[in-house]
Amino acid sequence: MDLGVRWKLHGDGRTPAPGAVVRPDERLSWPRTFGLGAQHVVAMFGASFVAPVLMGLDPNLAIMMSGVATVIFLLATRGRVPSYLGCSLSFVGVAAVIRAQGGSSATVTGAVFVVGAALFLVGLAVQKFGARVIHAAMPPIVTGAVVMLIGFNLAPVTASTYWPQDQWTALLVMLFTGLAVVCLRGFWSRIAIFLGLIFGYGISWVLDQVLGKIHSADGSGKVVDHWRLDLSAVGRADWIGLPSFHAPSFEWSAILVALPVVIALIAENAGHVKAVGEMTGDDLDDKLGTAISADGAASMLSTAVGGPPNTTYSENIGVMAATRVYSTAAYWAAACFALLFGLCPKFGAVVAAIPGGVLGGITVILYGMIGLLGAQIWINAKVDLRNPLNLVPAAAGIIIGVGGVSLKFTDNFELSGIALGTIVVITGYHVLRAFAPPHLKTQEPLLDAGTSTYDEKSESRSDGAR
Repeated sequence: MDLGVRWKLHGDGRTPAPGAVVRPDERLSWPRTFGLGAQHVVAMFGASFVAPVLMGLDPNLAIMMSGVATVIFLLATRGRVPSYLGCSLSFVGVAAVIRAQGGSSATVTGAVFVVGAALFLVGLAVQKFGARVIHAAMPPIVTGAVVMLIGFNLAPVTASTYWPQDQWTALLVMLFTGLAVVCLRGFWSRIAIFLGLIFGYGISWVLDQVLGKIHSADGSGKVVDHWRLDLSAVGRADWIGLPSFHAPSFEWSAILVALPVVIALIAENAGHVKAVGEMTGDDLDDKLGTAISADGAASMLSTAVGGPPNTTYSENIGVMAATRVYSTAAYWAAACFALLFGLCPKFGAVVAAIPGGVLGGITVILYGMIGLLGAQIWINAKVDLRNPLNLVPAAAGIIIGVGGVSLKFTDNFELSGIALGTIVVITGYHVLRAFAPPHLKTQEPLLDAGTSTYDEKSESRSDGAR
């Protein structure tokens, strides 16, 4: 059985000829391959360790399981779809809602485990019936609206939790990160979030030295005097050790909040597989269902041990576009590096010490970008918002999701925010379509042909919904 773990040496194994590409089943020399793997780790680093921190999960375990997830994905797709699976940012809002309802880390991972199972089943359905089954249930107007409400639902988290901890640091980090995203070129623009975090660490340390402690809300919400950057836990952490594991816990209220995110993950996977196919020149439509199932299986494994869910990363797709090296050997190298990082508790302590003000500046941009990916889906699919069949369910669902509107059924069960907004978008669209006059039922592009594609000439691209 071909598992895609054998590679031909490309040319002399050094620098590809001008205009040449290193295909997925080829590799450069092993030192260069490991160098490219390290570059892929840096590209995924920003979002992959910010996401678990925002979700309240162990960043060491998140990084380690991203390596495991990438290995599962590469084996499942037989090395035909070069992609890195990192921690998905699409679940950050879900985790915040679950915790606000009194849920623990186990409740969060249990809810996300169910989403991973749902994604796995969707992948099997796509393998059997083709991508049209996705479009039938979730046309671009629905997918875009759900992605948008998931992102914008996060706004109160930034406004009430992170920004108040140090508003001036948050403002400086926001401005720096925005400049990095817009003004830097190529690879550097793709790690703008990571650079923003480094800048935030630096400015927080400088302010502590110059101004002393700040009197503001700390991570628990209490207004006290505290250091912006507290690295005391880093000195106590070991260099080598296992991350903390825990079993998931399943609660229906949390599961219902999390399930809508599966729509964002389907759209994300479809867009990424299409993008990789365009870059490599391979027709990967037959691998779409496999890729979705592999993502679901990897997320189930990660959350089963207490880690976050995973998704394909466009930051790493950007690295491929910049280097024109599509070798899956580089992704195996990246996965090995991630596993090693996960076994270093001192690294996790550094991540956990990210100042709240720094997260405030980062998340202002990051959460907005996640939401606007929904608008990008609409634009690429040429969704006509002048059509009331599209406009009405999307408008209602987004306001419900962003505003936190709730619908109470009993004293112990209610739907609100993301879950209720998603239900309104999906059911509203299909019910209205059933009764709409024929002239409003325009044919829209298929999801796997209508989601975002990657422009090799583009100098900046960002992933939000992981």
